Amino acid sequence: MKKGILAKIVIILIFAYLFFPIVATLLFSVATKWTTTILPEGYTFSYYQQLFTSPEFIQSLLRTVYVSVITIALSVVLIVPSIYLTIVYYPRLERFFEILSVLPFAMPGVILAIGMIQMYSSGPIRITGTVWILIGSYFVLILPYMYQATKSGFRAINVKALTEAALMLGCGKLETFIKVILPNIIRGVISAALISVSVLFGEFVLANLLVGDNYETLQIYLYKLQKVDGHLANALVASYFLVILLLSLLLIWLAYRNNASAVRDRGKTS
Repeated sequence: MKKGILAKIVIILIFAYLFFPIVATLLFSVATKWTTTILPEGYTFSYYQQLFTSPEFIQSLLRTVYVSVITIALSVVLIVPSIYLTIVYYPRLERFFEILSVLPFAMPGVILAIGMIQMYSSGPIRITGTVWILIGSYFVLILPYMYQATKSGFRAINVKALTEAALMLGCGKLETFIKVILPNIIRGVISAALISVSVLFGEFVLANLLVGDNYETLQIYLYKLQKVDGHLANALVASYFLVILLLSLLLIWLAYRNNASAVRDRGKTS
């Protein structure tokens, strides 16, 4: 009995430790004055109104969305077919892709940014300071998340059996991939995309070092905003928390649906 109570206390303390900064950020973003009291002396949503009507915020948000969409689309186009070809036709390369997918974890953002600046600041391809060098670095950054989440989608189905059955029924190789394989792994691809969005929206080092003010993304805008008005900066952070929370709930829902459908399929086959 005492062990159960102690475990509950530990869990409550952990949750309090994790959620206290978030609650404090939310309260400060709606506080009119908060100095010597435990709770704010007044509340207002004027900072959110000011933030969402700011042209700079809208432009930085659109830039971040644009970079994220292009990066994720490029990753899907390159990674998904590569995994499919590796599993079906070139299984010996699977270990190579596994090693390649974890390399970004061993490469800090500062090192990656300096390396890309050195490589693309001179020579025939000069893209330093442009959005394209940011997209390229973001592609490397989300490679582990895109690869692992998409690979999980492939593990959930028998790719070789589906491919062989489609080919025997007269489908071409490209038609088999588009009409048979891709619809069965679309949940894994969506999960990979949502995880990548969360990572890209929270990344600051690469955006600051590679493009800076030349292409002001949401992260750089937040960095500049916190020096001007702490309430507006906290309103932006609170909005970011809300977006990440919704994405996390969507991921949990997709995972639940995937598990539920897998259980139903096993029940039908048995």
